Amino acid sequence: MSDIEVSMVLPAYNEETTIEQTIEVTLETLSNLLPAETFEVVVAEDGCDDQTPDIASRIANADDRVRHIHSDERLGRGGALEYAFQQANGDTLAYFDTDLATDMRHLEELIQSVRTEGYDVATGSRWLPENRVDRPAKRGIPSIGYNTLVRTLLRSDLRDHQCGFKAIDRQAFEQLSPAIADEHWFWDTELLVKAQREGYRVKEFPVDWEPKGDSKVDIVRDVFGMGSQILRTFWELSVSPRITRRTSMTAGTVLVAVALLLMTQYLNPQTVLAEMAGAAPSIVALSAVVYAFSWPLRGLRYRDILDSMGFHERWTFLTGAVFISQTGNLVFPARLGDGVRAYVVRARRSIPYPSGFASLAVERVFDLLTITLLAGVVMIGLAATGSAGELLAALTGSTVGGDTAQSGQTAVYVAAAVGLAAIGAVLAILASARTDANFVRGVMGRVSNDSYADYVAGVIEGFVADIQTVTADGRAFSRVGLNSVAIWSLDVLTALAVFAAFGYALTPSLIAVGFFAVSVGNLAKVLPLTPGGVGLYEGAFTIIVAPLTPVGVTAALSIAIVDHAVKNAVTILGGIVSMAWLNVSLTTAIDEAQARDDIAAGTNE
Repeated sequence: MSDIEVSMVLPAYNEETTIEQTIEVTLETLSNLLPAETFEVVVAEDGCDDQTPDIASRIANADDRVRHIHSDERLGRGGALEYAFQQANGDTLAYFDTDLATDMRHLEELIQSVRTEGYDVATGSRWLPENRVDRPAKRGIPSIGYNTLVRTLLRSDLRDHQCGFKAIDRQAFEQLSPAIADEHWFWDTELLVKAQREGYRVKEFPVDWEPKGDSKVDIVRDVFGMGSQILRTFWELSVSPRITRRTSMTAGTVLVAVALLLMTQYLNPQTVLAEMAGAAPSIVALSAVVYAFSWPLRGLRYRDILDSMGFHERWTFLTGAVFISQTGNLVFPARLGDGVRAYVVRARRSIPYPSGFASLAVERVFDLLTITLLAGVVMIGLAATGSAGELLAALTGSTVGGDTAQSGQTAVYVAAAVGLAAIGAVLAILASARTDANFVRGVMGRVSNDSYADYVAGVIEGFVADIQTVTADGRAFSRVGLNSVAIWSLDVLTALAVFAAFGYALTPSLIAVGFFAVSVGNLAKVLPLTPGGVGLYEGAFTIIVAPLTPVGVTAALSIAIVDHAVKNAVTILGGIVSMAWLNVSLTTAIDEAQARDDIAAGTNE
């Protein structure tokens, strides 16, 4: 049985110029506080690529009080500390930053606070009133902002969460460690916050601190990394516990109610009812049936996309997930419903978030490319039949006056920009799939060389790789492309059925113009300028149909309104049925996701 009571861990990454002196100072300080046989100094060397491992090994071989724990791969600051704590022998586990920025005269208070005073956790602080700290603005201002966010959002009582001078009782560490998700710079903040939440005794005491070396504030790490970790922990501790099955079901009901309410705000119910009264109800109902047939195809297409990424799921489940996300897109701005789908497939089927969002990106690119190609083919056909002048006049809005012309012109400009962006995105993806060059690492390397930059770059690389997997697979590319053509052809057939419901004969010219108008309208509503794209779709549709067909402006606008209303109604109805069928509860989904994380033994998303 070991007699070690205190394990002092020194996290080290490329510290060849300072590590030997730091070990000497640590040994000297501890020797003045504790008997030699009761402490150990553990160098937690985190995959260094300099001489730090050699120096640490040499010292450890010469002095029994020193141990060298090596990692072949970068674990991150928090990961290295946790790994070292797990292998340490002491009942009191402590660490401090190897730059010796904190005055070592505080080491006794740090250790004894846990060892003899009964505290579970102890941490030095640079922001208590008693502190004498000379911090430059480039360090002080970000630190104040960060600690204020932690205190406000995570309800911490501490003033300083990132001071590299902490100790913890082994039993408390073993109980808290499984709950800490971060492996980098947020690790000790998460430790302190969750220790307070669990009722552990935490002592914060002032320390004299002097900055050493250049600031390590990093754009990617501190803004994206730390900020996202604060939000993640806030959700975990403050939001998730309040989401019960009842509240999630209520939220689903409210979601549908708000969608219907927004439709009444942007679509005058009386106008819609009046226009529908002039149309054949049976044919309007048939248009809804035609549109409903496109949804199983969406599920099949999404299945093919995920199959090519290595995730094999039933198309029925995926159709329900698409229904739910598209219903969310009718309510939430900036297409936030897409995030709902990524969350559902992550929680229900353990598909990682990067892959979930990559599959959505593939789907969106194919949608935009297909719509653009449909519009382009029809536009070429119209020009070939001598309608080029009329088409140009329609696109510039010179043949339609008033608000409809202005709305339509805006919609056409948006559609053109979206279409060009879609073509550019496809060309870029195809080009990147045929090269071994790592553009992500190159760009991220210019922004930051921190471990968080490596982490972010890894996530982005996974995202890009998933997209490239689909585009590089010829068979998958063909299946998804053909399915996309079928989906958007049914979307156009829905509109043509509404034309027929208003009594218009489906002549070849009307069908061609209808294809072009619906395609441009769908491109226009991609940008979330209005909920569900209401307004832009109708404007683009009307400004194209009215000049190129016998359909007047009022009738064209009415047809566009009814067409869009039918499609939104089918979407909302499908969303209601899917939420009831899949029993989408955030609490259940989070529980399932956490259970899978436990089974996966801590694999990253």
